[in-house]
Amino acid sequence: MNLGTAVRRARGPLAVGALAALLAGCGIRATEVPTDFGPAPSRARCSPATPEVTTQAQRGLPVQVFLLCGSSLVAVDRTVRVPEGAADSRRAVVAQGLLDELSQKPSAAEEQAGYSTRVRSGTAVSGPRSGDPEDTLRLSTAPGSLTPAGLAQIVCTFSDSAAAEGDGSVILGGPDDTRPRRYRCTDEVRSSPDAGEPPSSEVTDE
Repeated sequence: MNLGTAVRRARGPLAVGALAALLAGCGIRATEVPTDFGPAPSRARCSPATPEVTTQAQRGLPVQVFLLCGSSLVAVDRTVRVPEGAADSRRAVVAQGLLDELSQKPSAAEEQAGYSTRVRSGTAVSGPRSGDPEDTLRLSTAPGSLTPAGLAQIVCTFSDSAAAEGDGSVILGGPDDTRPRRYRCTDEVRSSPDAGEPPSSEVTDE
């Protein structure tokens, strides 16, 4: 089949249609293209991570962190290092690694795709104090002092990791003696992180 001859014979508005028909006949799937041959559509915002992003990963525990993109939270692949022999403090160690990833400035590719973060650089996390539930994570900043979106990023990231309890909830406290609370990442939180703090409840004695 001579495609060049066929295209030359198909003049005017019929050219594109004739070419598509010939491609289909040859077993090649035709793709839709703008008839005015204008510029290609720009890359969609909040697209999946690109190879540039994945090069940041180091050997360690594969995780996902939630970044802001538009008005929603979107999961992005990361890797955190967990030191050997950290079994007793694994929850806090993983949580700190996640916080470090959340507080980092998004890569150039992520910024171009519209990603950002509201988690402050230098935010730290530690394990429970005496009298806290054993799964408590205490932040260096009181949860109520964080922006709703920043707290939503932390809660949703922790809830989808080894830092969470079995039901996906997260017990968070601050640096003071205020009783920690149990937070949950819901569909509403992921879709509208700026709408308000993630839902939380008092921690009952277990």
